[in-house]
Amino acid sequence: MTEAEQHDGDEAQGNEQHGHAHVHSHGSGGSQKKRIYLVPYPKFIFMYPTLIISTLATLVLWAGGHSIADPSQTVPVVMTGIFLCVMMANLFIIVFDFPRATSLTLVFIVTTVAMGVWMLFLTRPDLLPAVGDWIKRIRPVANTTFFLCTTIGMTLMYIAVFVSTKFNYWELSNNELLHHHGLLSDLKRYPAPNLRVDKEINDVFEYMLLGAGRLILHPTTEKRAIVLDNILFVGKKEDQMTRMLGSIKVKIGDDSGPN
Repeated sequence: MTEAEQHDGDEAQGNEQHGHAHVHSHGSGGSQKKRIYLVPYPKFIFMYPTLIISTLATLVLWAGGHSIADPSQTVPVVMTGIFLCVMMANLFIIVFDFPRATSLTLVFIVTTVAMGVWMLFLTRPDLLPAVGDWIKRIRPVANTTFFLCTTIGMTLMYIAVFVSTKFNYWELSNNELLHHHGLLSDLKRYPAPNLRVDKEINDVFEYMLLGAGRLILHPTTEKRAIVLDNILFVGKKEDQMTRMLGSIKVKIGDDSGPN
């Protein structure tokens, strides 16, 4: 074999290896394609602490055989008190929004009130026994049947919520933003390239419970922004969308370039 023939053979082998590497890279890029689902949930999704306490109270009262007919039984009173406190806090979070500034204000108010009550008891020790006697007369109590019915009712509501989300959700895939809605799975398409995504945390407590927040989508073909409330783990979703939209832009730039 001459030197020229050997050089041509090495060059052809190198081109073949380069071609295989290019195909492999394209295949790995295609395997990384994924879909991002955005599901706006109703506010009821944040009631899961109440459901947990109701389930726990049902198990405790049923396993211990506690009865509210016996005044000496304190376990039903304690479980009922805990349930009421958690439920009221849960409803308070759902009814009101607590942005960062409002949350700090609420913490300062609660701290100030607690310090004021503490100072009042220090200066007026005779008030503490009277308040204690008044609290002892408050005896909210519920039986096992109440907690069982509450648990079953809330569980059915959660099932209904998750079923309803199957008929209303958003999907980012293949350079498109898709809106699935309706019982017959109606579909509306928006272009994903140049889609701008904004994130807002409107309630600190909702973010603490399920990482929930608001996503605001700005498609280029729409004059009005698309607002999606109560997106769970919104920070992770925003990061995934940012990476996907970045990949879409890079891919479009590569395809539009000269060969």
